[in-house]
Amino acid sequence: MRKTTLFQRKVWLYLKKIPRGKVKTYSDVAKAIGKPLAARAVANAIAKNPYSPRIPCHRVIRSDGSLGGYSGKGGVKTKKLLLKKEGVTI
Repeated sequence: MRKTTLFQRKVWLYLKKIPRGKVKTYSDVAKAIGKPLAARAVANAIAKNPYSPRIPCHRVIRSDGSLGGYSGKGGVKTKKLLLKKEGVTI
């Protein structure tokens, strides 16, 4: 297993705080962890989340309202299903 970075752990800990049925943008996450210009780095950290969906990276979307990516099993199709189960329509 790859070694995780402090930045990745900060992102993943924040993801656990996003309530079921709510979404945040990559930029929202970057601001929340004190790195307001790091939205792209947040996306990269989320893509490396080995604990999906326990760490709910599916609750993070792009600023334009589109889903963005999902590195969990099933890709974006699974992300959409997980959000739908939580009552989120995209």
